[in-house]
Amino acid sequence: MSWQVLGMSFMPPHMTPDRWLGQLFASRAAQRGGVVRRSARDVVRIVGCTRFEEEIRRRGFRAVRNGKDYVVFCNREPLHLIE
Repeated sequence: MSWQVLGMSFMPPHMTPDRWLGQLFASRAAQRGGVVRRSARDVVRIVGCTRFEEEIRRRGFRAVRNGKDYVVFCNREPLHLIE
């Protein structure tokens, strides 16, 4: 029976924090200055919030957390919150 069926969290042994971050920022959307979304659960489980936020800032990007997701704006454009 798979880990997913059991409702358990499984991370492949080859997935390191560095690899996960590398894949995130190597995505087509990120490379084009677009937007990427990642589960807050994955951020916490794989890299940790502090490291994730430091990497966002280091690149000059911005991100928001809403509910169970982080949305990363992979550019330096200003944000306008619409409420």
